[in-house]
Amino acid sequence: MFDYSTLKIIWWLLVGVLLVGFAIMDGHDMGVGTLLPFVGRSDLERRVVINTVGPHWDGNQVWFITGGGAIFAAWPLVYATAFSGFYWAMLVVLWALFFRPVGFDYRSKIHNATWRSTWDWGLFVGGAVPPLIFGVAFGNLLQGVPFQLDVYLVSTYTGSFWQLLNPFALLTGVVSSAMITMQGGSYLAHRTEGVIQARAIKGAIGAAGVVVVAFVAAGFWLQAIDGYRITSVINPSDLPDPMAKTVVREAGAWMANYGRQPLIWALPVLGVLGAVMAALLLAMRKALSAFVASSLAVVGVIGTAGASMFPFVMPSSSMPSASLTVWDSVSSHMTLGIMFWATMVFMPLIVVYTSWAYSVMRGKVTAAHVLEQDHVAY
Repeated sequence: MFDYSTLKIIWWLLVGVLLVGFAIMDGHDMGVGTLLPFVGRSDLERRVVINTVGPHWDGNQVWFITGGGAIFAAWPLVYATAFSGFYWAMLVVLWALFFRPVGFDYRSKIHNATWRSTWDWGLFVGGAVPPLIFGVAFGNLLQGVPFQLDVYLVSTYTGSFWQLLNPFALLTGVVSSAMITMQGGSYLAHRTEGVIQARAIKGAIGAAGVVVVAFVAAGFWLQAIDGYRITSVINPSDLPDPMAKTVVREAGAWMANYGRQPLIWALPVLGVLGAVMAALLLAMRKALSAFVASSLAVVGVIGTAGASMFPFVMPSSSMPSASLTVWDSVSSHMTLGIMFWATMVFMPLIVVYTSWAYSVMRGKVTAAHVLEQDHVAY
């Protein structure tokens, strides 16, 4: 069994892996949904687009569900505080996600242009809104969330939904939205051909350009934002107590980890170079390689946010000492240990099954294929 401090770090990494897995796997589904109204100009073309992700989208939701479950089990205080503070934002995400299952299942059941167009825009909303909201949430985490903890560690959120939509958070929302669109466009270029592929490549290259510009701009802006720094002595093996520390806000504090560990500069570099390489590979029609490069960009972007904030997970702008960190917002030693071994068993199974499913249903999706399989295709 690992010691308590090691398990805290392991679960910080595992939650990061699950978030990256969600962004790569369910992210390309959402990216395809975002591009759906623009790359499919006719009903048949849109059916081709939908059928590139139709067999897999619900399986990819496992990453989203598992990520939420891991946060609930490993970081219960973070889960409770985040879902109360971001309550309306999370409801918007859930309302948007409602369109996905019904859109996939009902869209082609009726041969009616209005019916199908309505569900196409529903799939667009289900693909475009969640990445934007998640990006906005990360932007607010980097600025600090206005919440307080009482003596019973019950959180009280003192902000409003509209405060979440501040300029920096909207910029990080653009980064997230463009990143997922790039991911979806790269995947769509790999699975289609002809005019649909050409439009997907154009959209993905444009999204990659937005990722680079917005991500770099957010990085420079972040240096001017007051970050957070723990000034008291922390014993990583102590039992969780988020009130047993002192925290100060300092300009440039989010850049401190890069000075202490220069190797983590590889993460923002990966975010930029991955997007650039994805665009270049798409221009050369090497779609599968572009998807890999786009996935590496996702790793770099999300990894940059995590590395910049470490050890903070959810800093508080109104009560800095109540900020939640890797060390003091976790579950018990036993809980983390049991979850770790369960993860070591089930995560490889998920990866193996997902790999098998994609292997079986690989290849291009064409208009002829959709027409031949009209009774079973989406």
